[in-house]
Amino acid sequence: MKSQNHLQLSAFPLSMKIDAAIWREVQLGTMCVGYETYLQDFDDKEILKALPDGLYPCPHWCDIGRLTICYPDYEEVVNTGEVYNMAPGHTMKADAGTVLLEFSPYKEFEKLTESVDQNLEKLAP
Repeated sequence: MKSQNHLQLSAFPLSMKIDAAIWREVQLGTMCVGYETYLQDFDDKEILKALPDGLYPCPHWCDIGRLTICYPDYEEVVNTGEVYNMAPGHTMKADAGTVLLEFSPYKEFEKLTESVDQNLEKLAP
């Protein structure tokens, strides 16, 4: 992933596409910025199996979209137009039609994507 200082959303490099979702990502300074489009309802538990406890170890901050953030002992629903901070130790479910613009610390996100990418490739058409 090449580091950038600014970039239009339409120019974000494609990182992965499956029937349920399209992920585009770029590094901006020390942050990874993800532009995610969910075409179908999506639950990410399947792609997180290789991670410790099957949970994201990386925090995320986001705007746009509707999703459910699942922690081991509770869930939070984030509605369109709200912003959130997902603490480490979560999974998430996105409704079809959700679009997210998500920010994550790049080094932590890079570690996360190594194991998630392998599971996403199994889901790719």
